[in-house]
Amino acid sequence: MEKVADIASDIGEYIRQQRSNAKISLRQLSKLAGVSNPYLSQIERGVRRPSAEILQQIAKGLRISAEALYVQAGILDLPTGGPVPDSIRADTELTERQKQVLLDVYESFRRENQAAHQNETPVEPPAERPDSAAALRSEPA
Repeated sequence: MEKVADIASDIGEYIRQQRSNAKISLRQLSKLAGVSNPYLSQIERGVRRPSAEILQQIAKGLRISAEALYVQAGILDLPTGGPVPDSIRADTELTERQKQVLLDVYESFRRENQAAHQNETPVEPPAERPDSAAALRSEPA
């Protein structure tokens, strides 16, 4: 039971932080998300744990990825990422479908390159023969 309360508190704090970063008041976010002001306040204080549907509405109001809220709420596992996937997920100009297609293409390229790299046998540069190197240095120009 304690873990559920921690998750509710964590997601509430995360939403409050995102709202603060976006410089949106609680009242403005409640209107944008279509959620009552008191209910949103309870979510932010960790009193209520929102459903996936409510999180999606809040994400839309904050103009952030619903996936980010799902991860914070413990609904989804933290995606493997890095700077490129994180940037794709954070782009507000793309639809969720477009983001997923880009992530799929990016991951396929990474897998392809990783497989090619694993199949490569390291090629050592040819060893320089001391006698030929000395001959080159002693020849007049």
